[in-house]
Amino acid sequence: MGLFNWTERGADTLNQGGVIAPDERLPWPQTAIMGVQHVIAMFGATVLAPLLMGFNPNVAILMSGIGTLIFFVITGGRVPSYLGSSFAFIGVVIAASGYGGSGPNTNLGVALGGIIACGAIYTLIGVIVQATNVRQRRSTPARGVEVVEIDEGVAEHWIERLMPPVVTGAVVAVIGLNLAAIPIKNMAPTSFDAWMQAITFLCVGLVAVYTRGMVQRLLILVGLIVASLIYAVLTNGMGLGKPIDLSGIANAPWFGMPSFAAPVFDPQAMLLIAPVALILVAENLGHIKAVSAMTGRDLNPYLGKAFIGDGIATMVSGGAGGTGVTTYAENIGVMAATKIYSTAMFVVAAVVAIVLGFSPKFGALIQAIPLSVMGGVSIVVFGLIAIAGAKIWVDNRVDFSDNRNLLVAAVPLILGTGEYTLKFGAFNLGGIGTATFGAIALYWLLSRGKAARGRG
Repeated sequence: MGLFNWTERGADTLNQGGVIAPDERLPWPQTAIMGVQHVIAMFGATVLAPLLMGFNPNVAILMSGIGTLIFFVITGGRVPSYLGSSFAFIGVVIAASGYGGSGPNTNLGVALGGIIACGAIYTLIGVIVQATNVRQRRSTPARGVEVVEIDEGVAEHWIERLMPPVVTGAVVAVIGLNLAAIPIKNMAPTSFDAWMQAITFLCVGLVAVYTRGMVQRLLILVGLIVASLIYAVLTNGMGLGKPIDLSGIANAPWFGMPSFAAPVFDPQAMLLIAPVALILVAENLGHIKAVSAMTGRDLNPYLGKAFIGDGIATMVSGGAGGTGVTTYAENIGVMAATKIYSTAMFVVAAVVAIVLGFSPKFGALIQAIPLSVMGGVSIVVFGLIAIAGAKIWVDNRVDFSDNRNLLVAAVPLILGTGEYTLKFGAFNLGGIGTATFGAIALYWLLSRGKAARGRG
């Protein structure tokens, strides 16, 4: 198919139990509605991540739209995906920039340089994957006729050997655990704020359990809104805490240029942030597998291009002042629920996000969210990240009766949670960095020992 040439299908396709494939679309009005729904699905997390790092949310939402279009073009419109702000960057960005947890990040440029370095490594991995993903084996049968056989999946094999589930589960869990102190220590300056955090994560929990449909899928966003309303009643109405100030929203124009920022290439920050590329690889690999299973189409040939698209999008985002981006599980959930996998709706979603990025009023609305409410949401999000790592172990049936797996999981958890730091001259590698490289190194080292015993 051409890049913007989808086969149109009617709604009767879904009514008859069929699906809308990546190279197909519903009529444009329905496609537009589906695109808006995907914006809503990614909205909460894509806006929350920059706030937790002190980034400008307008720039983040703008670059998520631009990044999605970059991904779409590089994959030839074959891989349905939305690229939103990656939570994998939060811990390393905070560590590299020294961000305190509230307001704009005054050392933003240093973080941006690290994000670009991460995107460059991610892109390089994608190039290697694309070069090795499909190998031709030539053979000459007895009749002398040369036959070309295609051996697919080579790249996926070596990536999964480098980062098996026991490794990726440990690293993902570390990301959540490493962030635990931020909302507890930095986002609840008063006793009232601590109680408000508790009310917030309770609101999110009630939405997650007692609602259905799209409201349940937007549990973070809906819970945040409900908690903010409760906060307004307790503070603006009853005077129990710092009231919400809405003057910034009223004074902000509807449209205007976002506040872009320039990167600063600090070697130590780059070394700290660049290893997140391994996490992005794991996330994207899982995305490709999930969408392949849902659509019944083999998307493995596009794996390298997907990495390249995500890596370039991350570099472009970092160059403008945005967060690193990744494929979004929220949007996979929407596709699974609707059975609509058309890449056309992600083009619509990207355009909507770009328009929102040029709205200062939207940015002022996000900035008005109370710090303690953000803290309560952060507790939920960081906890979910940690549990997502454990879920990788469960889903892949990691055998913890094997001492190798036990150590590969256990040691990195403590390294990351305790902010274990190794110094290399002027460079410090701590927390998530030592946990990531430690998990990979431990698995490689202990696997070699196990293999040697097996041969003996």
